[in-house]
Amino acid sequence: MNLQELSFREALRAAMREEMEKDPQVFLLGEDIGVYGGNFNVTKGLQEEFGKERVVETPISESTIVGMGAGAAMTGLRPVVEIMFADFITLGMDSLVNHAAKFHYLSKGKVDIPMVVRLPSGAGTGAGSQHSQSFEAWFCNVPGLIVAAPGTPAQAKGLLKAAIRNNNPVIFIEYKKLYDTIGPVPREDNYIIPLEESYVERKGSDVTIVTWGPSLHVVKKAAGKLSEEGISVEIINPLTLYPMDMKPIYESVKKTSRLIIVHEGQKTGGVGGEIAAKIAENDAFNYLDSPILRVAGKDIPVPVAKPLEDEMAPGVADVIDAVYKTVGLS
Repeated sequence: MNLQELSFREALRAAMREEMEKDPQVFLLGEDIGVYGGNFNVTKGLQEEFGKERVVETPISESTIVGMGAGAAMTGLRPVVEIMFADFITLGMDSLVNHAAKFHYLSKGKVDIPMVVRLPSGAGTGAGSQHSQSFEAWFCNVPGLIVAAPGTPAQAKGLLKAAIRNNNPVIFIEYKKLYDTIGPVPREDNYIIPLEESYVERKGSDVTIVTWGPSLHVVKKAAGKLSEEGISVEIINPLTLYPMDMKPIYESVKKTSRLIIVHEGQKTGGVGGEIAAKIAENDAFNYLDSPILRVAGKDIPVPVAKPLEDEMAPGVADVIDAVYKTVGLS
């Protein structure tokens, strides 16, 4: 496979460029995504390349932006909507939840909504409690939406291309901590990571850790340290949070007999709780030798001060402590 080193944001840009070149129905929609290149420079240069009719600057109105995207998708276009910060999707929830997510069902399957909503999410930039939240659990509670959350540049490209080609509305979670991360990305314009599949990121035998987004990198660091102590960690990454492919998780739990779930979003009502519940409903539960543990964001507004912001989200030490607990070392 022909690889190139790209940042997470460059991989997203490459995915959109390739899909816009391939399909004239694909266009971009959002605030400041043209000349300015988007709030996080993800769409930089695309308006110059494809023109103002395909990279459309919008008013500062998230309700309008999401509504325009849903309406365009109903006509057969394939909009990729950017919300400047995920927090601002609250202003577009009616268009998203009550309309975009429901049109296919209400039309008896006659109307598709091939729309992607890109959401720069999470903490790590010191932007405070109104610009740093992780809302993935909200969207996993809405039938009709697909929720995707890549953790590496390669995943960002392959998953976004799959989302753009999908005929359902996809919430595409882009954790802001990841934009500057760099990694190998396939050059091929047909490189796709299918939606609704979970991946084994690291094989292990002592404990299963399910994680995604920026927490994937935290867990990988923890797993490396633990391996030096003779503790083998298996890491499962559900790139699509809803609908989630649980099969690799079930199989891993049956092998390791222990499960920890790590995510940046708040612990209460988080996606981790749903994973734990599904394990409890499956025969994998009978293989557990210790309680399921969740290592997640604290149930507080995201602080501005970096030391407090770092403390809010799970860190390497938190993951290691949870592993010690589940294997009986603390």
